[in-house]
Amino acid sequence: MEVMSGRRVCPAVMISAPSSGQGKTTVTAALARLHRRAGRRVRVFKCGPDFLDPTVLEAASGGPVYQLDLWMVGLEHCRHLLWRAAAEADVILVEGVMGLFDGRPSAADLAGEFGLPVLAVIDARAMAQTFGAVALGLSVFRPGLCFSGVLANRVAGESHAKLLRESLPEKITWYGALRRGGDIELPSRHLGLVQASELTDIDRRLDLAAGELESQQIGLKPPEVVFEPGNVSVSSASLKSLTVAVAKDEAFGFLYRANLDLLTEMGASLVFFSPLAGSRLPGCDALYLPGGYPELHLETLSENRLLIDDIRAHHRAGRPILAECGGLLYLLESLTYQGRQLPMVGLLPGRAELTGSLRGLGLMSANFPQGPLRGHSFHHSEIIMDLEPSLFGVRQDGRPQPGEAVYRLGRLTASYIHFYLPSNPAAAAALLS
Repeated sequence: MEVMSGRRVCPAVMISAPSSGQGKTTVTAALARLHRRAGRRVRVFKCGPDFLDPTVLEAASGGPVYQLDLWMVGLEHCRHLLWRAAAEADVILVEGVMGLFDGRPSAADLAGEFGLPVLAVIDARAMAQTFGAVALGLSVFRPGLCFSGVLANRVAGESHAKLLRESLPEKITWYGALRRGGDIELPSRHLGLVQASELTDIDRRLDLAAGELESQQIGLKPPEVVFEPGNVSVSSASLKSLTVAVAKDEAFGFLYRANLDLLTEMGASLVFFSPLAGSRLPGCDALYLPGGYPELHLETLSENRLLIDDIRAHHRAGRPILAECGGLLYLLESLTYQGRQLPMVGLLPGRAELTGSLRGLGLMSANFPQGPLRGHSFHHSEIIMDLEPSLFGVRQDGRPQPGEAVYRLGRLTASYIHFYLPSNPAAAAALLS
């Protein structure tokens, strides 16, 4: 273990809510843009296994966004990430996940572990004095949790905001309000928010939201938090002198920055390519196909036959492929979305169809020879596969039902699980070396 020395102090706050859908990402992004426009260096984190919110938060803050999760990322790695951020930031923002107390571990667990004050975002569009009751409940539900105050979202106007503010007990701080409206709201689809790269007006939306907070003369300088150094393992795993090709575009955009950092730290050279742009497979030793939205780009992916031929040749040569969720769907014989079925790469003997509801969700690990590799699953598709799984994921919540299947065919490893590679660098290296 490598023990870093020296405490660091930095203003920090967690933005949470009573539930999902309250507008946490909009508010966190507005705060990040507000601080950035004031000339402050902002570092933003996302609590939990999420790929979509970070794209908006990166656009708002101008910096990389990493995940914090006490199980998937681990306590000491979370501690190290926050401590490292405190060395280079003027303010740290952490967007929570789901409701403040939802899940195990929850956003509240993370806030409590690191002494992060909580700013609660409450959707007030159909609410009056009950706003105060909800705020009070959040503030006292867990004794010892540092509750900083509340911000009302989707407010109808000044009179509505005044009514909400007057409903608060004296001890709860009012941090202001954001109005409802399509010019601020962030659009979403079946897996969550639309990726920032797909929003041509993302900067306008962020500036409008930041401007609303600024016009209320809300300082929003969070309290200072002391961050301790983490005990982090230095991996002996190596990908030295190897080139890993990483698919990265709007069809394959579900990538943990920590995964890419780890591959680089282990010595790999990363080369990015876009299946949607008609790219050929770059010269590489290993191929990484992350998750994303292949179903939204069926025709383009199906028609890129040169890339498909390259991937098949890569597999025939016995070179490693790691495919996660959307990458798994891409390697099947066919994929169906909204009644339209088109051929895909065809390395895996199976077909999939997007459904109208959630088919897989949860944190889980896969037990490889090098030990468990942690990650999560979140998808709306179903697969009919003519290949027996090599293993099944183990659910973090303790449910006895098997988790997602992991398929292995030669040097190809594919699963619905989005792996957090730093949870087991040795396993990550074995999959790609």
